[in-house]
Amino acid sequence: MTRPPLPRALTAGLLATGLLLTGCGAEVEPAADGKPDTVTVSNCGKNVTYKRPERAVAYDVSGAEKMFALGLADRMRGYVMNKLGDPAIKGSPWREDYKEVERLGTERITREIVVDARADWVLAGWNSGFSEERGVTPALLDKVGVDSYLHTETCWDYGDKSVDVPPLEALYTDLDNLGRIFGVEKRARGLVTGLRGRVAALKKTWPDKGDPAKVFVYDSGTDQPFTAGRHAAPNDIITAAGGKNVFGDLDKGWTTVGWEPVIKERPDVIVIVDYADQPAAEKIAHLKSRPALKSVPAVRNNRFLVLSYGDVVSGPRNVAGAEKLGRYLRSVGR
Repeated sequence: MTRPPLPRALTAGLLATGLLLTGCGAEVEPAADGKPDTVTVSNCGKNVTYKRPERAVAYDVSGAEKMFALGLADRMRGYVMNKLGDPAIKGSPWREDYKEVERLGTERITREIVVDARADWVLAGWNSGFSEERGVTPALLDKVGVDSYLHTETCWDYGDKSVDVPPLEALYTDLDNLGRIFGVEKRARGLVTGLRGRVAALKKTWPDKGDPAKVFVYDSGTDQPFTAGRHAAPNDIITAAGGKNVFGDLDKGWTTVGWEPVIKERPDVIVIVDYADQPAAEKIAHLKSRPALKSVPAVRNNRFLVLSYGDVVSGPRNVAGAEKLGRYLRSVGR
């Protein structure tokens, strides 16, 4: 059972003094030469040296399922996930791991959660978990002896912003790095090889002729739609499936656009992101109800594909999402 978070004032004071977490977690066994069991990997362009984590905390589907796919559930202190992700848990290949690992929070990750869990390592994305505004950053955690790792997909918006890796390559990078950090390199290599092979096989199903189908990702929004730019996983999911993200030129991750650009782009297919906030059927009904969208080919031809939130955030399910979209595109002759 999770203990209630510490009072903010006490937590902030303990964090500031660096007393609460120093030395917490399981002891790291020394290597044969007597030196600490550590590994150095590049994360967001910076070489970071890690001790092997024993009390890891992961944020959201992205973090939890990268860990689960590598067989690391028993190395986790817990995970934090907004309730909106609950349907993604129900449909996850790692449902049993979600049951076994403690859920430490049902909203955003906070420094109080990290402190209360006595975590020794945290996995999250920049502005998708880690946040200056909410006071939980790699720099702050480092001051109290807690290591952290940022999803490579989010590095384009972090620090000096010099690391810009396409989403699927970012996923492979993370799996490789986590394999090294946790000492499961062989499993990581096998997982990445398998995912790359599935993408290669999917590309062989692309039509020989014609332009790629234009795809619009509709996450949410009525006044303005929330969608995926080139830094978000759906951009590469769509490309792998043989389509073209109509907003793939936007130098953004998940972002808001206007309805007018959607109409102008005339997407052939609309991907609906499904999670707990609003049923996918209601999102489709909303799109069909907008008079200005009736001329859009995807709406006119009723070409909607529903993908789980777990398929479209950075994680090992991205390839399954691409396969689902690929099958759908082939089914409509694209």
